[in-house]
Parts: sequence; structure tokens; C-alpha cells
Amino acid sequence: MGLERSAAVVIGSFPLGESDRVVTFFTRQFGKVRGVAKAARRMRSRFAGALELFTLGELVFFDTGRSDLVRVDHFDIVRPFDRVRDDLDRLGQAAWMAECVARLTADHDANAAVYGLLVRALRSVEALTPPGRVAVVFGVRCVDALGHRLRTDACVGCGRAALAAGPTAWIDVAGGGVVCGACATGNPDAVRVAPGTVSALRRLRLLDWTEATGGRLGRAEYELREVLEAQIARLIGQASRASRFVREVSRAASVPTGSR
Repeated sequence: MGLERSAAVVIGSFPLGESDRVVTFFTRQFGKVRGVAKAARRMRSRFAGALELFTLGELVFFDTGRSDLVRVDHFDIVRPFDRVRDDLDRLGQAAWMAECVARLTADHDANAAVYGLLVRALRSVEALTPPGRVAVVFGVRCVDALGHRLRTDACVGCGRAALAAGPTAWIDVAGGGVVCGACATGNPDAVRVAPGTVSALRRLRLLDWTEATGGRLGRAEYELREVLEAQIARLIGQASRASRFVREVSRAASVPTGSR
């Protein structure tokens, strides 16, 4: 408690009263920190544009220990990630990643691995790496880092170590991993995927970041995203808000120009 400092990323905010703003940061040293930025919405605020979503900076805050909200004293921009916000697809995918961090973590629960993943993912999206692919790689590694790793070496239902080869595989997001065909039958939490998707999940855990985000995933990218959406929805109790925006952007992009 007292005056603290840490590198941090803005992962959310909302207005408070006439001139203040409640800002959620994910910090390297302290995990998720929520605080009040006084007069942040005034024209001549000392924060200026520093509190934009995704901004990476140096946060100085005061924690009295008597409230869930700290007092935000300073936030000096290190990297604004403007380019992430300049495109709807990049914006949507980055917002999905930020929401995952915001809703899957507890206040003041430090996790340097998740912080590093988020910063690396934002850098990749800004560098024009396909944002959907970045989001999938981030999602896989984020849920792993937070202790929700899906098991892929054996059926989580019956324990069979060697799953039968075939055109279809299943992942039970409630059970925590792959299931065989028999255990998938009648299981509402079993997500049907191609066997290659399970293999892709294993590879994404082993490859370095550049290889994982640089390679083509094909059908596995879509299916892994569906698995992640189902897993995260179960963990937080509802579908993520950003996922709806991502789907709307994707649908709009698929409509021929002359049809709009």
C-alpha cells in the first residue's frame, strides 16, 4: 500500500461523474489495477490522451488499502498503439484480448506472463500480423498461463491415452480437454473440431511467438477461436462482449462492396 509504480496497459475505462474516469490497467508488477483518474475528461486534463484503450505506459498510483479503486496520479505513455485502434478488425481483436485479461484475472493478482503476452500481442497487431491469428495464439497461451490449460494427451472423460484416429475430434471445454467419440456422445459441452485442430493447439504451445503467429492455421484458426470462445464464456459465465463486435466486423467485411 502507498505510492506504487509499474509498467501497465490500459484494458478498459468508463466515465465517473462529470469529469473523472475509472480506468482498468493490467500492470507488470501488480496485475489488474482499477483506479480513478481525477479530471481525466476535462479539456486540459494532465492525462491528455494517455488513457486510451491499449496504451502502454508507466503508471503511478496511490493505494490506500481502504477501497477497490486506487488513485491514479500519473500515466506516462511509452507506446500508444494508435495503429491498433485505426482499423476495425485490429481494434476488435485487441479489444477481445483486453477483455479476456480483464475478466479472467482478479484485482492485484500479479501475472508477469499474462502481462508479457498482452504487450507482445499488441505489438504484433500493430505490426500488421493478421489480428485474428494473433488473438488465437494469445488466447491459447493466456488461458494456459491462468491455469485453464486444456488437456490434449488423453480423453478427459475415460482417460484413454490413445484417441482413435478419424475425421472428427472433440474438445470438452467444461471437462478440460479432448474427449473420445464415446464420451462426446450426448455431451453438450463437447465442441466438434477437426483432428488437425487439436494438433494445431499442441503446436501453438511449443512454437516461439513469431513462428506461432506467422504460420497459417487454416481451418484450425476458426475452430480454435470457437473453442476459446466457449471456454472463456464458461469461465466468466457469459459470452465476451468484444466477440460480438468481432463477428459483426467479420460479417461486414465479407459483404461485397457493391452490395452495401
